[in-house]
Amino acid sequence: MRIYLAGPMSGLPHFNFPAFHTAAYTLRRQGHEVFNPAEEDIKRHNGVDISLTNHLGSPELAAEQFGFSLREALAGDFEYICRTADAIAMLPGWENSKGARAEHAAAVALGHAILYLEAPRV
Repeated sequence: MRIYLAGPMSGLPHFNFPAFHTAAYTLRRQGHEVFNPAEEDIKRHNGVDISLTNHLGSPELAAEQFGFSLREALAGDFEYICRTADAIAMLPGWENSKGARAEHAAAVALGHAILYLEAPRV
């Protein structure tokens, strides 16, 4: 399956990138193609991980430090959801994220399979 990975980022330490990376790794090991927005943000900024110095997950700080644009990020995310994905995987806490709720709504409207991921066990 071609899966878009959705979940909360803004306001979480390091934009929640570690949870995105862990979920992408797990889904890929299961044989899926995964669009990880955390990886895309790193690619968009020439390989710089914009989350490392952003302990509060602040889009404003990322914009100031790296020129991050939520508008550009969401445009790329929704392009994948609409043109390529046939499923969306929801990270825990997605219900508290405006972006993830919008991505979920788009996936539902398009008839994508919806996967609800659990928090990793420690």
